[in-house]
Amino acid sequence: MTVARNLKEFLDKSKVPYKLSTHQEVYTAQEVAHSLHVKGQYLAKVVMIKSKDKLVMTVLPASHKVNIEKIKTLLNDPETRLATEAEFKTAFPDCDVGAMPPIVHLYGLELYADKALTQDPEIIFQAGSHVETIRMKYSDWEKLAKPKIAEFAGHL
Repeated sequence: MTVARNLKEFLDKSKVPYKLSTHQEVYTAQEVAHSLHVKGQYLAKVVMIKSKDKLVMTVLPASHKVNIEKIKTLLNDPETRLATEAEFKTAFPDCDVGAMPPIVHLYGLELYADKALTQDPEIIFQAGSHVETIRMKYSDWEKLAKPKIAEFAGHL
C-alpha cells in the first residue's frame, strides 16, 4: 500500500507543505526511525486505545511508551486498555495495519498527542503504509490534526 488516499487528498487540499519519504518496509516505530536515520524522539508513533467501547488514537515520540494509568485518568475510564489490531484495523480501510497517520478526523476518532511532541519544530509520521512517511512542521500538523495535548507517555 502507498500513502493513505484520504491523507494525501486532505494534505493537498490543505495547502500545507509536507515531504513524503519512502523507506524500506519496516513495522515498528523504532525501525522506521532507524530507516530514516533519525532519532526515535523525532518520529511520532500511533498507539490505539480502547475506552468505553470506542477507539482513541494517541500519538507520542517513538522513543516513548504510553503510561496506561495516565490514559485511564485522562479518559476517566478505569477499564481503558491498549486496543488490539483486530479492534482497530477496520477503522482505517486505506491504511496498512499499524501504519495509521495521526490525523484522525479523516477516520472519525478522538486524538491525544503527548506534550513531548510539542518540543520539536517538525513531526514525522507514517503515511498509512509501512514504506512511507510524512514530514511537516509540527505547528501545521497541530492545526490540521487538532489533537488534545496531554502528558501520558514516558521514555522506553
